[in-house]
Amino acid sequence: MQQLYQQVILDHSKSRSGEGELSSPHGESFQVNPTCGDECTVQVAVEDNRLSHFAWSGRGCSISQASLSLMYEMVDGEPLDRAEHLGETFRELIHNRGQELNPEKMEQLEDLSAFTGVGRYSARVKCALLGWMALRDALVQAQRTTSGPGQAPETQA
Repeated sequence: MQQLYQQVILDHSKSRSGEGELSSPHGESFQVNPTCGDECTVQVAVEDNRLSHFAWSGRGCSISQASLSLMYEMVDGEPLDRAEHLGETFRELIHNRGQELNPEKMEQLEDLSAFTGVGRYSARVKCALLGWMALRDALVQAQRTTSGPGQAPETQA
């Protein structure tokens, strides 16, 4: 199982989903991990209490880049409460020191469950959570700047 998890992380670090920029995001957050130099920028657009558009850019280790890629696949287009719930569940997994969560939570995480073992390595916890911190901050900004449905920004590759 550990080899399968490692392969998911490697695949997403090489073939990244959601990498790009939005032309006019409602919220944007740049985060850096000063310990290792990983960095990312997350941009979001919010419409009707839904994460209507999401893009990210970044550089760093395979864990940070795979986490961003999988985060995109899990939350793009989702209601804000679902995106926030997934973020909280993922943080719980990472802080669980390499132990799985209950089966229902693991099922909710889908491929994000590949990060189960990351919690055993304290130096890698920030790598896995970097994008999620940026998403949380970008959503706070977006909720401040949007008061209702607006123009949806287009993704630029």
